[in-house]
Amino acid sequence: MGQDRGKYDFYIGLSLAVSSSIFIGGSFILKKKGLLRLAKKGSMRAGQGGHAYLKEWLWWAGLLSMGAGEAANFAAYAFAPATLVTPLGALSVLVSAVLSSYFLTERLNLHGKLGCLLSILGSTTMVIHAPQEEEIDSLKDMAKKLVDPGFMVFATIIIIVALIFIFVVGPRHGQTNILVYITICSVIGALSVSCVKGLGITIKEAISGKPVIRNPLAWVLLFSLIACVSTQINYLNKALDIFNTSLVTPIYYVFFTTSVLTCSAILFKEWEHMGSDDIIGTLSGFVTIIVGIFLLHAFKDVNVSLATLAVSIRKEERNGPTPNGHTSYELLHEDVTEEVEDREMGLPFDSVSRRNGTTATA
Repeated sequence: MGQDRGKYDFYIGLSLAVSSSIFIGGSFILKKKGLLRLAKKGSMRAGQGGHAYLKEWLWWAGLLSMGAGEAANFAAYAFAPATLVTPLGALSVLVSAVLSSYFLTERLNLHGKLGCLLSILGSTTMVIHAPQEEEIDSLKDMAKKLVDPGFMVFATIIIIVALIFIFVVGPRHGQTNILVYITICSVIGALSVSCVKGLGITIKEAISGKPVIRNPLAWVLLFSLIACVSTQINYLNKALDIFNTSLVTPIYYVFFTTSVLTCSAILFKEWEHMGSDDIIGTLSGFVTIIVGIFLLHAFKDVNVSLATLAVSIRKEERNGPTPNGHTSYELLHEDVTEEVEDREMGLPFDSVSRRNGTTATA
């Protein structure tokens, strides 16, 4: 019966995690649409410290969608370990990329599409090799974990890093470097997931009739979660307002997942129960995700698609390398786009640039 119950909980947690990714992926689009509408009206942007988005209904719709996703995510942590739930957040990258191509005119080039695919494959590998058992079943166990010296040191480092980025790095480089605000959201997210896991256990104990309301730890976890989530929302809004959604979503996923997995390894010590093959599989999946994010970020301004790539290959075969050693792959501007129209009519791929979220279709 215990084994059947474990499988039942596993599938509940899996379903909740998938639905969470769908809601959260959609919330990025709704929030971005709201922020863009405010920018057209001339309101002070969130990236500049403005809070006019609080009067925009689209932003609130995005917040409600994210709230639904976080609620599902919250419940998923109560049924499944963090090393299973967190990597499934990669699905929000796919949802966001698909919806942004329809509603935000933000399209991924060929490198971006491959990067998203690699991110999904890497996260799937991590899920397959992650430990399936839960490590904490009561608030008493959670209290013992929280006072562990290793976690205390980790939490202290996280708080110090977050404060440095908020008060020192953010004001200087937040407007130009996409990693600044995302780093703040991610490191704080590691602590918020720990709070969510503890509150999930609290709810399960409350349902079973235990007097958890009188337990001070339950209130500490609740107020800590509110503080962490508020900080995440604030700086995620700034990142979305300044940078391309197609970049913010996957980069945030990688940083957030890394922070959560590190926190899970230190707090719950789930990795101690993994075999060598599972450890290698998990690390391989993580590296695959990093490669995918590198493709998304490093080549975001390369104007290339399958159609332009085919044209450049034919030009290479016909003309050979240029005298300076460069190939025609680098010549992916208006002349290539015109040749695509003349010779490749009917192909469904456009020549698209992702700089500033604008398309460059001919």
